[in-house]
Amino acid sequence: MNFSTALPTFVITLREGVEAALVVGIVLALLKKAKQSRLNSWVYAGVVVGIVVSALIGMLFSVIIKALGAVNPQYTSVVEPGLEGIFGVLAIAMLSWMLIWMTKQARFMKATVEGSITEALTQNSHAGWGVFTLILVAVLREGFETVLFVAANFQQGFMPAFGAITGLAAAAGIGILLFKWGVKINLRQFFQVMGALLVLIVAGLVVSALQNFDEGLANLALSSRATESLCFYYERFTRVHSCILGPMVWNTSSILPDEQFPGIILKSLFGYRQHLYLVQAVGYVVFLLTIGFTYFRSISGGSPATGNNIRSARKPISPIKD
Repeated sequence: MNFSTALPTFVITLREGVEAALVVGIVLALLKKAKQSRLNSWVYAGVVVGIVVSALIGMLFSVIIKALGAVNPQYTSVVEPGLEGIFGVLAIAMLSWMLIWMTKQARFMKATVEGSITEALTQNSHAGWGVFTLILVAVLREGFETVLFVAANFQQGFMPAFGAITGLAAAAGIGILLFKWGVKINLRQFFQVMGALLVLIVAGLVVSALQNFDEGLANLALSSRATESLCFYYERFTRVHSCILGPMVWNTSSILPDEQFPGIILKSLFGYRQHLYLVQAVGYVVFLLTIGFTYFRSISGGSPATGNNIRSARKPISPIKD
C-alpha cells in the first residue's frame, strides 16, 4: 500500500477541518456564555450531517466517473485522465479561493459567527435550525474542497480517502484540545505553515492536472487517424515526450525517480515529476507567482491571529434572551 498518496489529503483535510472545528468551538462557547447550551445538539447534528453529505457527494462523483467510463470502454483511457484533470482544475480553483478568502476573513471569524448566532437565537422556535444551518454550511464548505481533491486523484484508490479520514480525526482532536481541555496552540503559526504547504500542494496539483489532460489527449490521438492532430507537439508518439506539454525541461529519473522514496513523497505532496515539461513548468511558476504571492501577501498584512478569535470567544458576552 502506497501511504504517500494519503499525505496531500491528510494535510488539506487537517487544515480545512481545523477551520470547521474553530467555527464549531466558537459556536459552542457562545451558546454556553448565552446560557443556551440546550442547542448544542443542533451543533453536533450539523457536524454529522455535513460530514455525511460530503461523503455522499464523494460517492456520487465516484459513481459518475465509473458510469462515464462504462459508456464506451474503448475510451476509458481517455475519460478517466480527462475527468481527473477536470476535477483537478475545480479543486485548484476552490482550494486557492478558499485559502485566500479564509486568510483575509480570519480577523472577522469570531465576530461573524457571533453575529450569526445572535441572529439565530432571536428566532425563538427556529433558533435550533439557525445554529444547525450555520454549522452545516461550515462543514460542507470544508468537506467539499476535500471531496474535489480526492476526486481529482481517484485513480490512486482508497489512500486519498484514508488521508482525508485521518486528517478529519486529527482536526477533531485539535478542536477538543482547544475547547475542551483549554490547551494553548499558536493557531496563527499553524495556519500559516499549513497554508504554505497547501500552496505547494495545489501548485503540484497544477502539474498533475496538466499531466492528466496530456495523457487523455495522447490516448485519444493514438486511438485513430482522425484525432492524431490533437497532439500538436511534434514528438507526440515517443515514450518520454508529451502530447500538448511541449519539450522536456528536465529528466531526473536516474537521480530522483518519482516512484521510489523520497521522490514518491515529493510527487504525492508537491507534484514532483521525474519528467517535467515546459507547459507544466510554466503553469507551476505562474501559479506560485499569482496565488502564492497573493496568499503570502495576505498573511504578512498584519491581520490579527486566528487564535485571538478563540480567546475572545471565551470571554463573557452579553446574554441573549429568547
